[in-house]
Amino acid sequence: MAENITEMGARASIGFRRKFSAYLSLTKPRVMELLLAVTIPTMFLAENGIPNLGLVLVVLVGGAMSAGSAGAFNCWFDRDIDRLMNRTSGRPLVTGVISDREALFFAWGLAIVSTAWFAVFTNWLATGLSVAAIAFYVIVYSIWLKRRTPQNIVWGGAAGGFPVLIGWASVTNSLTWTPAVLFLIIFLWTPPHYWPLSWRYREDYKVAGVPMLTVVRGRVTVGLQIVLYGWATVAASLLLIPVAGMGVLYAIVAASAGTWFLIECHRLYSRALESVDPKPMRLFHLSNAYLTLLFLTVAIDPLLPF
Repeated sequence: MAENITEMGARASIGFRRKFSAYLSLTKPRVMELLLAVTIPTMFLAENGIPNLGLVLVVLVGGAMSAGSAGAFNCWFDRDIDRLMNRTSGRPLVTGVISDREALFFAWGLAIVSTAWFAVFTNWLATGLSVAAIAFYVIVYSIWLKRRTPQNIVWGGAAGGFPVLIGWASVTNSLTWTPAVLFLIIFLWTPPHYWPLSWRYREDYKVAGVPMLTVVRGRVTVGLQIVLYGWATVAASLLLIPVAGMGVLYAIVAASAGTWFLIECHRLYSRALESVDPKPMRLFHLSNAYLTLLFLTVAIDPLLPF
């Protein structure tokens, strides 16, 4: 009897953990982590020093719920094509661990709670931007553009830029040219970051009928676009120096890390011209490191006397 009860408890525990993990995966935690990683440095820059740590925690929790809601809505709308792609075949709506109804309820719940959270603990500007971020990612990107244009990722970058606006508005209750430039950096960085990933999974997108640029255009065209957006990203990062009055440390890091980023963009393009494996995941991973380093410096620079 005791053994049976223990066994039943173990199965229940495993079931709960699996369900919890499935709900967590709906929020796309890797994307969420990246978005939150750019929000905190923005708050340091907005404060021109160390921001109120309680406010930072509030924005992190609210931002996680807001981004998680957008990710869950995206999984719900994309559940048909996720069933066709090897990369997404393990998602909970495909495996059936979570039902369509449960996922939709979860997405709406996070959206409502995150909106209330921002309204209570921050200000109306940050709250409105949080709602706009969810709406843009779900309606403009997921529903309207993703399956209709090869420029889907370009406009998807706009959704990725909202966290810096939210972080800035939470601290200052305003928007200036500085958060606009931070937004521009993420917007321009997204294509050379995501196109290498879509290159790696080109056949998946082709089978699912998603018109990624890597599906509808040749590798040389994609490589050239990556180079152009890479240059635009670095130019935007340097624009932050006069606009926000960034110091010596930021200038050095933005220039050196930007050079590193551009070398990898050109390397991928060169390999595409030579019709050899462009090794796109190398640039994908490096682009993450580049953006992380850049925004880490955004946080540190205001703390220095020079």
